[in-house]
Amino acid sequence: MTDTGSPVIEAKGLTKRFPGVLAADAVDLTLHRGEILGLLGENGAGKSTLVKMLFGVYDPDDGEVFLNGQPANISDPGDAIDQGMGMVHQHFQLVGPLTVAENIVLGAEPRRGLFIDTKKAADDVRDLSERFGLDVDPDAVVEDLPVGIQQRVEILKALYRGAEILILDEPTAVLTPQETDELLQVMRELADSGVAIIFITHKLREVLAATDRVAVMRDGKMVGAAVTEGATQESLAELMVGRSVVLQIEKDDATPGDTVLEVANLRVRDDRGQMAVDGLDLTVRRYEILGVAGVEGNGQRELIEAITGIRPVQDGHVSILGHNATGASPRSVASMGVAHIPEDREKDGLVGVYSIADNLVLNRYFEGGMAKGGRRQFGVINRNAEDLVARYDVATPSIQTPVKSLSGGNKQKVIVARELSSSNELVIASQPTRGVDVGSIEFIHQQLVAERDRGAAVLVVSAELDEIFSLADRIAVIYEGRIVAVIPAADATREEVGLLMAGAGAH
Repeated sequence: MTDTGSPVIEAKGLTKRFPGVLAADAVDLTLHRGEILGLLGENGAGKSTLVKMLFGVYDPDDGEVFLNGQPANISDPGDAIDQGMGMVHQHFQLVGPLTVAENIVLGAEPRRGLFIDTKKAADDVRDLSERFGLDVDPDAVVEDLPVGIQQRVEILKALYRGAEILILDEPTAVLTPQETDELLQVMRELADSGVAIIFITHKLREVLAATDRVAVMRDGKMVGAAVTEGATQESLAELMVGRSVVLQIEKDDATPGDTVLEVANLRVRDDRGQMAVDGLDLTVRRYEILGVAGVEGNGQRELIEAITGIRPVQDGHVSILGHNATGASPRSVASMGVAHIPEDREKDGLVGVYSIADNLVLNRYFEGGMAKGGRRQFGVINRNAEDLVARYDVATPSIQTPVKSLSGGNKQKVIVARELSSSNELVIASQPTRGVDVGSIEFIHQQLVAERDRGAAVLVVSAELDEIFSLADRIAVIYEGRIVAVIPAADATREEVGLLMAGAGAH
């Protein structure tokens, strides 16, 4: 229940400038005791900058923060913790070989003389977990725990230090649907006990399920706030983007044709030499989208890199249109009519210092028309860029602009434009909308469905279950390097897929 009295935290006019960027522009924000406030905004909207100023990571250039009506005087995160604030980051800050209790009390250990009192530490953690309904085993080793429990450890770490205000930054990014639901319930119980929570997420379904109010940022400004009751995903998305957005792509039922991609008994090692893909089978056919759902780290990256020729295959077979593609080079795979939207656009998709025009021909600069007699044909390359920038709605002042200066969404559009501008037999899209705004998500989804409708086979790998359900005609669930189930999307439920993602039914 939200306390309508004085706010426990109040930001007035917070402003932060970086070279060439006004990251936060006179932002106001209030948070009350026992309230869950959803903080929304596209990438680059200023959310992270705002909470880092609240938590003492950044010093504001202007404005002030008040805690319980008094000036906060926070100069670093230590000051914030001392004044009752805690922050749980998307990437956990835990020490794997230590126990749960050792992680929670680290830096504030109970002592018996010169020695750490490990029994009291475990007892304190047990009492704290019971008090807040966060069930953990104080003696368990953290690296052996599933990510959902590790997140509970992070929250308990903040509560152990007396946090009455929690900032949760994308806390559901690596959770299964069941773990997410458990976390949202924990958040509500914490709020009911009086803890005030700022919940940063881009998953609008979770915002509607968990929050009391929402605050929306755009271009460094606070552009709107609303009581969650009565809000919809569509209304929140419109606040974030500034226009109406189609969140659920409309598409006709699939009419699958011939098999384009066949993977049989594939085995692939990860960078540490461990078997990440272990006897995996799948097929993708023309006129369909196969969505691969799974918690990150279950072999998705290694699977895609093996299919596209980036990573060596230990065993098994990859066939594209009946041709053996096992261990083929990336160029050979591309020449078979395969488009690849990679998981990491900065590392594998773009050359940041190159112009947009050059990035749009990275996969075909050597083809006829683009080059003659060993010389690049800049007129052809530039005309290609002008066409694709217009067709794919890339926001840029010039096709000669270095691609590194674009926003995340526009960088992704450059990759999508390059990869989908050819006549492809197979489209492989790995995390195709990671880190892009809801407007760009709508556009990219439309392009992938258009490829399906044109007759391509489309393989989409995504950690976002909403994206899988929106796009896929069939859903393949991956767990520990194997496909454990393939389900028609029309028959699948979030609960069923979530259980499979967590290993239920895996052999």
